[in-house]
Amino acid sequence: MTVVLIGVVDPSNIDVGAQDIVIEESMIAAVMPTGTNPALAAAASTVVRAPGSFVMPAFVDLHTHLREPGRTQSEDTVTASAGAAAGGYSAVFGMANTEPVADCAQVVEAVAQRGRDAGLVHVSPVGAITQGLQGLALADLGGMAASAAAVRMFSDDGHCVDSAAIMRSALQLAATHGWVIAQHSQEGTMTAGAQMNEGEVSRQLGMPGWPGVAEAVIIARDVLLAADTGGRLHVCHVSTAAAVDVLRWAKSRGVNVTAEVTPHHLLLTDDLVGTGDAVFKVNPPLRTRSDVQAVREALADGTIDVVATDHAPHPDDAKCCGWTDAAMGMLGLQTALPVVAESMVASGLMTWEQLVARMSITPARIGGLSRHGQTIAAGAPANVTVVDPDAAWVVDPATLESKSANTPFAHRSMHGQVVATVFEGRLTYAEGKVRKP
Repeated sequence: MTVVLIGVVDPSNIDVGAQDIVIEESMIAAVMPTGTNPALAAAASTVVRAPGSFVMPAFVDLHTHLREPGRTQSEDTVTASAGAAAGGYSAVFGMANTEPVADCAQVVEAVAQRGRDAGLVHVSPVGAITQGLQGLALADLGGMAASAAAVRMFSDDGHCVDSAAIMRSALQLAATHGWVIAQHSQEGTMTAGAQMNEGEVSRQLGMPGWPGVAEAVIIARDVLLAADTGGRLHVCHVSTAAAVDVLRWAKSRGVNVTAEVTPHHLLLTDDLVGTGDAVFKVNPPLRTRSDVQAVREALADGTIDVVATDHAPHPDDAKCCGWTDAAMGMLGLQTALPVVAESMVASGLMTWEQLVARMSITPARIGGLSRHGQTIAAGAPANVTVVDPDAAWVVDPATLESKSANTPFAHRSMHGQVVATVFEGRLTYAEGKVRKP
C-alpha cells in the first residue's frame, strides 16, 4: 500500500514550505517539495490532499483508560483505539485499573493482544505497581516485564501508593531494569470525602474541599525516594502550582522525574463545579485559575514534560446523577489537540513545534516506543498525523468514537482539527472517519 500526503507543512521545518510525503508499507519512503513528482497521486493507493496543513509524528498518550477487561459498558479497546486514531494518536498506554486488575502477565498480555486485534494504534499495557491496586504488596512487576506484553511502565493510577516503603521498592526495581513508576499523587487522609478543589468556590458551594497540598506532599516524598534509588518517577496529571514548585526543585537537583498534565487541567477551572454538571467532576479536581496558569507555564518551560489525556470514559448513569454520587473522569482523546492548541499555542506560550514535542516526541521517549515520536523524514516509521491548525469545529458528544459521552467540552467551538492519521503505514483516520482494518 502506498499513501501520499500532498502539500503538507512540517512545523519543525517550516521554512522548507509545502511537501509531499510518500509512505510505503510501514515507513516514510520519500519527502519532497510539493509538486516535484506530479505522478505520485496517480500511482498511490490512498491520497490525502491537505495543502497548508501541518504534518507531524502522531501523538502518544501515556495515560488512557481503555476500560477493558471488565468495564466495557464504558469503553473497550476498539472504541478507545478509534477515538485515539481520530485524535491523531498512534500509541496509547492503557492503565491498570481494569477488572481484573492488570497486575500479572496474563492480564497485560490480554490487553496487548486486544490492542493488536483492534489494529488502529499501538496499545502498551501499564502494569499495576501493587497487587489488586490495594497498596499492600508489590505486584509481579518482573513477570509483566518479561511477558509478551513487555511492560515498561507501572502505575496504580486511581490509587496513590501510600506506603513509602513499597514505593521505594518499586523505584529500586525501576532503577535496576529501566522501568517507569507512574504515581497518582494524592495523600488520602486529606482527601477522604472530598468532592472538588478546596478553595473559595468550595466554600461558596459548601462542598468538602480537596486541598492542593495533598498532591504536592506525595510528589515531594516521591522525588526524594527517586533521588535515593535512582529510579525513574513519572508524576501523573499534575494540577497545582505547589506541585509545579516541587517538580522544579527536583529537576534542578537532577532527580530522575518526569511529569504530565491533562488537557482539561490546562483550560478548565473549579468555578465550573457551580454548574452542578457532574461532567466536570474529575480526579484530581479542576483547580483555580492561578493553578491553571502555573501548569501552563510549567508545560511551556519543560518542568512538565508531556500532555497526557487521562481519557476516562463513563456511561451516562455514572455521570447523569447527583454530584456526590457521580464517577470521576472525562473523555480526552479526541479533544486533546484543540485544547492544547488553544491553551498553549493560541495563548503564545508554546509553538506548534513545542506542541509536537510535548504530545509526541517526549511521551514516546518516556514510554520507550522507538517507532513513535520520530522526525518526519525518509526512512522514519510511518506513524504520522496531519492537522489543520485553523479548522473550526464544534464538539458533538454523539459523534465521538467513545462508547461514552462524558466530555467537558460538549458543544464548545474548537480550533485545530486532525485531518488524517497514519499508523504503521496504514491510514486509520481520514475525511472524518475511522478506517478500521
